[in-house]
Order: sequence, then C-alpha cells, then structure tokens
Amino acid sequence: MEAEASAGPAADHGPDLDPGPGPAREAAGKLSRLGEVRERLAGAARQPAAEKGIVLAIVCVVLLLDNMLYMVIVPIVPDYLEGLRKAGAGSGTGNGSSTEGNLELQIGVLFASKAIVQLLVNPLSGTFIDRVGYDVPLVIGLAVMFASTLTFALAESYGSLLAARGIQGVGSAFADTSGLALIADRFAGEAERSKALGVALAFISFGSLAAPPFGGVLYQFAGRRVPFLVLAAVCLADGVACLLVLEPFSRRERANMPVGTPIHRLMLDPYVAVVAGALAICNIPLAFLEPTVAEWMERSMGASRWQIGMTWFPAFFPHVLGVYLTVKLAAKYPHLQWFYGAVGMVCIGASSCTVPACRTFGQLMVPLCGICLGIALVDTALLPTLAFLVDVRHVSVYGSVYAIADISYCVAYAAGPVLAGKIVHDLGFAQLNLAMGLANVLYAPALLLLRDVSSLRPSYSERDLLLDDRPAGLYQAVKTEQKDRKRRELCATLDNQHDGGVRTFAPASFDEEEESSGGEYA
Repeated sequence: MEAEASAGPAADHGPDLDPGPGPAREAAGKLSRLGEVRERLAGAARQPAAEKGIVLAIVCVVLLLDNMLYMVIVPIVPDYLEGLRKAGAGSGTGNGSSTEGNLELQIGVLFASKAIVQLLVNPLSGTFIDRVGYDVPLVIGLAVMFASTLTFALAESYGSLLAARGIQGVGSAFADTSGLALIADRFAGEAERSKALGVALAFISFGSLAAPPFGGVLYQFAGRRVPFLVLAAVCLADGVACLLVLEPFSRRERANMPVGTPIHRLMLDPYVAVVAGALAICNIPLAFLEPTVAEWMERSMGASRWQIGMTWFPAFFPHVLGVYLTVKLAAKYPHLQWFYGAVGMVCIGASSCTVPACRTFGQLMVPLCGICLGIALVDTALLPTLAFLVDVRHVSVYGSVYAIADISYCVAYAAGPVLAGKIVHDLGFAQLNLAMGLANVLYAPALLLLRDVSSLRPSYSERDLLLDDRPAGLYQAVKTEQKDRKRRELCATLDNQHDGGVRTFAPASFDEEEESSGGEYA
C-alpha cells in the first residue's frame, strides 16, 4: 500500500514536472500540418490544368512586379534627387548649379541602367535557362529582384539607387525570360499559348501604368521606403509560392531533355530576326516618349502635374483591348499572325506622327492610346510566333528565344532615356516623333516574310542550315510517337494472323518506308 501510495503521486505529477513535450508536440503538429498543406498544394499543382493556372499566376505576378519596380520611381526619383542636390549645396559638399544641370542626365542614366544591364545579362541567362530549365532561374530572378527592391528602400545616395537599378536588371534578365519561356513550355497549343501570353502582357501593361500613381500616393502619405517595402513583400510571397508549388530544386526532369539551340544560332534565323526587329522598333516610340513627353506638355500646352501623371493611364484599356482582339483573331485565323503585327506597327506609326499636332491634354490621350493598342497587337501576335518558330525549326526549348525578345525590348528602353533628350534638343520633338512613326510604317512590310510561317512543318533540311546537332524536341517526339503507333498497328496485324500456333510474319515494310521517307533525319 505504501509503495502504491508513493508511486501514485509520482505517476500523477509526472506530466506536470516535464512541460517540454507539450510545446514540442504542438510545434511538431504545426510542422506536420504545414507539410500536409504543402503536399496538397504540390499534388494539386501536379495536375495539368491546375499546374498551368498556377504557373501563369506566378509568372504574371513576376512580370507585374518587374514593371511596377521599373516605373514606381517615376514620381519619387526627381524629388529625391532634388533633395540630395539641395542637401549637398547646403552642406557645401557639391556644386548646386552643376548638379541641377545634370539632374536630367542622372534621371536618364538611372532609367537606362536597368535595360543596359539586362541587355548584357540576357545572352547568359537565356543559355542558363536552356540548360537547367525554367523553374530554378525563375526563383533566382525573384531573389535578385527582392534584393533590388530592398536596396531601393534603403538607398541613401544616387550611387545606391544606380546599384539597385543594375541589380534589378540582373533579376529581370532571369525572371522575365524564364517566365515567358515557362508559359511557352506549359501551354503547348497555339491558341492557349497566345491566350496565356496575352494575359501576361496585360499584367505587364497594368504594372507599367499603375506604378506611377501607386508610388506617388504612398510616397506622399507614407514615405519614400513604403512603396518598395510593399513590392518586396509581394516579391517574397511570390517566391515562396514558387518554391512550394513548383518545387524547382527537387525536379530532375531536365536531365533527359534536349539541349536548346544556342542563342547566336537563333539570331541567324531570318524569321526570328524579323520578329526581334519588329519587337524593338514597335517599342521605340514608348521608350522615347516617356522621358520627353512631360517637358513637351509643360512647354507646349501648359499641362499641370496631375495631367502629366494621368496622361498614360487611359492607354491601359486599349492595350488590354488589343490583347483581347489579337487572341480572339489568332484562335480563328492563326495564319494571319504576321498581319496583326503589321497592322499594329502601322497603328503605332500613325499615332506617333500625330503626337506633335496635339494641343490639349485630352487630344494627346488619343495617339498615346493608339501607340499602346499597336504595341499590344505586335506583342500578342509575335511572342507566340517565336515559340512556334522554335518548335518547327529548332529545338523546343524556349529560354534563348525569349532572351532574344527581351534583348529587343531592352535595346529600345536602354537607348530611349539616354538619347531622347539629346534628339529633342538637337532636332525637335516633332522630328523625333515623325522619325519614330516612319520607322514603324516602313518596317511593317517586313512582316510579310512571316506570312508562310504557319504552314511550316518540322524539317531537318531547314534546321541543318543553322544546327549541327541532330534534331530534337517537338519534332523528335512526334516522329517517335508515329513510329510507336505503326509498331502497335503491326503487332495487332500479327496477332490477327495467328493460325494454329504458327505465326506468319508480315513484311516489316514500315521500317524501310520510315528510312526512305525520313532518311534525311537520321
């Protein structure tokens, strides 16, 4: 009895004397539930339909963030640099007048630095994406963009702003290119690929046009750092979603995938070169107008600050309309993609030529809407065409070809902020717009070279001009499927010919036919 009595309290108070297992079990339970949620998300993401939707959402957020970070500094940087100039002049550490004279140049270099760095990194990022796949570079790009956004938030000098801009260019070279390539890879059908890329382009447009008012409001009422901290939080959330859902570092599928065509060989493809030229030229009016139209509006029509800030916002709606129309038309008439791009370039050219004739704020909105409508037509028609060209003429790996598209954009946006002011000063605002409009109209007939692209079929005789390797990718997959189907048909024929345990073999003529008709592919 005494032993039982002495044992009883020890047994009763045992759990109370060791509080550790309770919190430990609770933490283990939370981790287990988190793991279960992660497994459910990963399992849902592995379903084809769900995976496409999640991939599209992640890429759209990436493109939205990149373009918002590019444009959010528009209302912030001039005032911030002016404050730095006054502080330097007041402390006697700098020449106020010379800094004021260089302010426009500093802003132009700051805007162009991102595109210049992105232009230099894109050839490397495209090759890297082709080798390792699309998921890992996307995560790398998001991580670099997150670092860039934090650098913007903490920047205290022009040099730190310039460094943040350069870091953003590196992140964009990986994130934007891998994102577009990932969409092209997951959405294999031409109609759904055009639709998915159109949605991505709509997010690009929304990010570019919504960022200035977003940054201006938060800058005025919450401080300079808040817009960048908000974008950094969204970037971090998108990166976590990418890690949880796509599981980029756990996949090894690329080990058995073909190596993509080198970027320098893609540039030699005449069809790819025509598309790249169209993408660069159609974006020149937008890239050259953004740094010059505000000063011209103040000088020619006495526009106020809110009018200058709202000038581009209505252009979002015709851009989305252009994306919608092109996607719908491409689904019905896919062989006219080149025509939609040509119409877009003519629309850009005509609108650019009419900009100098505007005399009021409302009149200026019309040609700016026309420029954005035309850009939507060109981008939505030609970006899927790049993926199709890779499918039929090269290897179905899309990193390098979308790096070329990114390079085309960067050429325009690297030259615009640096050269536009100089051209306006030497030649005039009207001459600049007429030259840009004429360039678009004159380049539009070059898209006639793409009129037969939709009828192209995979052919080694075409690829042999550009490639030394055996054809792989989509074409090889189709040929393998055809061979497997013929073998299955032959086996079924042999089974039907079974007679009394003695099998009569039919002539294996399909192998000879395969060799004779496809000998050039061997």
